[in-house]
Amino acid sequence: MIARMVATVSAVLIAGLLLFSMTSPRADTEDGIVRVKSAYPLTETVNRLKKDVADKGIMFFSEIDQSELAAKAGIKLLPSTLLVFGNPPLGIQFLTSNPDSGLDWPVRLLVHQDANGDVWAVYTDFDWIARRHHIKDRSDAFKMASMVIQSITSVVKK
Repeated sequence: MIARMVATVSAVLIAGLLLFSMTSPRADTEDGIVRVKSAYPLTETVNRLKKDVADKGIMFFSEIDQSELAAKAGIKLLPSTLLVFGNPPLGIQFLTSNPDSGLDWPVRLLVHQDANGDVWAVYTDFDWIARRHHIKDRSDAFKMASMVIQSITSVVKK
C-alpha cells in the first residue's frame, strides 16, 4: 500500500515537474506563506482539492470548518476550511531529521474567502519549513513535497 502511494505520487510529480518548474508559487514574504487564488467558490475549491488529494493516493486526515467553529463560539468568521493530509513515507522523513518538524506535518492547506469574495488556498512553503527546522539532509524530499502541493493547488488556480 505504501509503495503504491509513493509510486503514484512519484508518477504525478514527474508528469508535473515541467509544468510547475517555470510557474511554481513561492512564499512572497519571510513568513513562508504561499497563497494561490482559486477560480472557484469555497465549497467547490475544497471539493476539487480533496478529490485531487484522493486521486493522487495521498492520505486525507481531516477537514476542519473553522467558520462553523467560530459560529459555535459566537464569533463571525468569513468562510474558512482547513484540510489536513499527507504521504507518511515522504513526510515522516522530515521528522527523522528533526522531530520538531512535526509541528508542520502532516500538510495543512487552508482554504478561505476574503472580504472581497476571493477564495484562496494557502499553505506553508516547504523550503521555509526546511529552514525553520534546520533540515539540510532532505532536499529531494522537500522538492517532492513542493511539487505535490503545487500540483494539488493547480486544480483550483485562477
